[in-house]
Amino acid sequence: MEYNYERLSDDISIAVSDEHTFGTDAVLLSYFAKPKYKDKALDMGTGCGIIPLLWLRDSRQTGIHCLDIQQNAFEQVKNSIEHNSLGDRLTPHLCDLRNIQEEFSAECFTLVTMNPPYKPINTGIESLGESARIARHEVCCNIEDAVKAAAYLLTYSGRFCMCHRPERLVDALDMMRKYKLEPKRLRFVVDKTGEEPFLFLVEGKKGAKPFLRVEPTLVIKNEESRFTKEMLEIYGSYADGYEDKVR
Repeated sequence: MEYNYERLSDDISIAVSDEHTFGTDAVLLSYFAKPKYKDKALDMGTGCGIIPLLWLRDSRQTGIHCLDIQQNAFEQVKNSIEHNSLGDRLTPHLCDLRNIQEEFSAECFTLVTMNPPYKPINTGIESLGESARIARHEVCCNIEDAVKAAAYLLTYSGRFCMCHRPERLVDALDMMRKYKLEPKRLRFVVDKTGEEPFLFLVEGKKGAKPFLRVEPTLVIKNEESRFTKEMLEIYGSYADGYEDKVR
């Protein structure tokens, strides 16, 4: 398969393809969930591997894992690992999170993330390509599948972070409580101040007591349709030299 490479920092580039690329949602989730150096972290449904590769821009970050159900995504992440010599810092897995116990033992991670498919099956216009269809529609994974897998994987007080569309917020919070991942942080994302949110970011903690903190709304663009100061900080060195990314 042919790949293009996008620079994420001076040290790391990511392989992207027509089948597996990334958008702003994944970048925001990576920032929201940022692991601590002591964390053992796993990104589920990793696609091209953008979330763990953004974490690894920090040279001190190690012990990261990612998984995907699609063979072509798995091979693409392996390409990025080889291209950047990250074999000792990032481990990919080819597996179905609905059968997560076949790949991992219980309670082996302190942080799990997922940018899940947003669209239920038979809603909206389904993508023509099979890879895009799996990534965008709940063909192989829905919210409950993701939360259930995270609950199995996380140690006590471990964190699960995900993003989704606002209309699915109640579904997400309900499932997190069902599987004892108490929602602790919630943040909405808007394109510009005054607009309705198009995304939420949520963190649940395994076994925690109820108390939800709603963080300030994350605004992507200012009045001039350029990235806000916070968005520039989120993109970091990825935005350097890419004028189209700061408009």
